[in-house]
Amino acid sequence: MIATAALLVVVTVGVAFGPASLPLSSVATELSNRVFGTGFDTGLTAQQAAIVWNLRVPRVVLALLVGAMLALAGGCYQGVFRNPLADPMLLGVAAGAGLAATGFLVARAHGAPLPAELLPLAAFVGALAALAATYLLGAAGGRGQGPVTLILAGVAVSAFLTAAQTYIQQRNVDTIASVYSWLLGRLAVAGWDEVLLLLPYVIVTSLIVLVRRRELDVLSVGDAEAAALGLHPQRSRLILLTAASLGTAAAVSVSGIIGFVGVVVPHVIRLLTGRSYRSILPLSLLGGATFMILADLAARTLQSPAELPIGVVTAFIGAPFFILVMRTTREVTP
Repeated sequence: MIATAALLVVVTVGVAFGPASLPLSSVATELSNRVFGTGFDTGLTAQQAAIVWNLRVPRVVLALLVGAMLALAGGCYQGVFRNPLADPMLLGVAAGAGLAATGFLVARAHGAPLPAELLPLAAFVGALAALAATYLLGAAGGRGQGPVTLILAGVAVSAFLTAAQTYIQQRNVDTIASVYSWLLGRLAVAGWDEVLLLLPYVIVTSLIVLVRRRELDVLSVGDAEAAALGLHPQRSRLILLTAASLGTAAAVSVSGIIGFVGVVVPHVIRLLTGRSYRSILPLSLLGGATFMILADLAARTLQSPAELPIGVVTAFIGAPFFILVMRTTREVTP
């Protein structure tokens, strides 16, 4: 309940504040009128109401969906790989999306008739292709090695795709600014189209992962013990990783590559609630959404009217906070 209440407060604050700040009480009333059908007077002008519903709300909702998806996927990855430092970009999703987006932007710069609206689709296809390559390479390494094979395959695929992306950028220096603008994450062009594009993947991924979250507790004891308890470790791992990776690919395709959310949020939730994924995953969903909205708010207000890349903001917030959490944990551990 605390996490849900915090998310609702942060959503209201995220809609109210920005380069043109609006009265917080008026925004809360406007949201209540639209969501719950209340008819209170908000005091907002028609222009301010348009700012709320055409600019602020879709951006905040997209930040909510992206943050929730990355944190949920991060928690799922950490459970599958039994490693609290596992990241949803671990299997090459980010590298595949980055290479595809780079190729798309370079092709447009050279006159290819590609609509800008197809960039998320190109990134999504690239992420899925990288994920497929990781699974195929991992399968070639043998099934008996468990998650270690997938991790090594993901590292190899990511390194190869990143090298290819670097080569393309070096050969097309005129597109570096636009490429890095996407790679560092951005929600500046967020609209309802991006929200509707991402929403089905978030719903499907969340349902699959949350319904099967108890299996992560069983997987945490090891494959042999999990099999003895009646679980099929390979099948469970494949379903959970596929669902989490699909959601991650969809999130990355509309927002660019945003780091630290999938690592920090589930890890902090674990420190607060314990090691059971029955609690970690739903709270990571809410915590990731809250964290991303706050990061986006910082990105568009700290250097207003200019905007910081949201990936830079999450790194500035996430890295010191993660170091502080690790140091505190070490000091209190007997």
